[in-house]
Amino acid sequence: MASSLFTDEVRVALAAADDADATASERAEMLMEIAMGLQQQPKSPDQLHSAVTLYDKALTICPQEQQLLRARILARKATALQAIPEQGTASLEQARAVFAEAIPVLRDFGKPEELAEAEMNLGLVIQNLAGAGRARITDAISAYQRALRTFTKEKFLREFVILQNNLATAFLSMPMTDERGKMREALAVQAFEEGLKAVSLVDYPSEYAMLQNNLGNALQYVSSSHPIENNIRAIEAYDEALKVRTRETTPLEYANTIANKANCLWNLPDDPERPDEGNRANLLQVRAFYSEAREIFMAHGDLDKARIVAEAIDQAGREILALPATNGQGSQRSIHS
Repeated sequence: MASSLFTDEVRVALAAADDADATASERAEMLMEIAMGLQQQPKSPDQLHSAVTLYDKALTICPQEQQLLRARILARKATALQAIPEQGTASLEQARAVFAEAIPVLRDFGKPEELAEAEMNLGLVIQNLAGAGRARITDAISAYQRALRTFTKEKFLREFVILQNNLATAFLSMPMTDERGKMREALAVQAFEEGLKAVSLVDYPSEYAMLQNNLGNALQYVSSSHPIENNIRAIEAYDEALKVRTRETTPLEYANTIANKANCLWNLPDDPERPDEGNRANLLQVRAFYSEAREIFMAHGDLDKARIVAEAIDQAGREILALPATNGQGSQRSIHS
């Protein structure tokens, strides 16, 4: 039934695009608004594909001289393309090209926040393409930095926080094989901390928890001569995230964070002042956290993460049985967001 209603809505929208009582620009704007509605919390990829169809129809109707309207339609179409789940990168490649067409016009004629939003979304597209070896991560970082010229914490706090998080994850995704790698790690931690300065647990709980979780991941893996201190700071960050992320209210985010905390505990001695005494107690907690995370991932159908933590449970169990012959150092498995 829902699918049928959705199809009827698209059919009505396309029919309305031929309404002779409205100007071409008005019809194009109407189609853009309907397509944007389809993008909001889509229930299936079909809705995103249909949104793209409506944007394309709007572009065929929109007069060529209406450059700004066309650029706005293009920018919205690109966001629909980047949201389409798929195997491969075809939609992301198309989104990058569409943003490249829209951004110069938005720069010349649009509002600063329109341009900044397009740059922010372009950065995310490039970052995803870079993960597939189809783009340079430095181009994503540049796009985020351009967006930050407008999206300041004073005027656009939520966008500022998202950009700081994206910048940090982009820095961490770069190769850490040379001395510049340490600088990028430091920049990532700094970006997370900048984001946290702008939000509070009370006013922006979800953003606060996201940043604390990802800061914890960054602290775990930065190159440092003080790994124990970094891991202790990471545990503190995860505990802050868990003030928001609970099993009852946000089960998947909660599972991500306790899995990350488990990995951090795996690499901490029970008593940081006496590291030679081992980490049996921490390993027992590691196994308990991973077991709870696996239960949640299985219940919500996230089988890939369930498999990862199941492997970790087995390894932690083997290390517990082997104590005190082993130092209990585990491998690293961070789960972002």
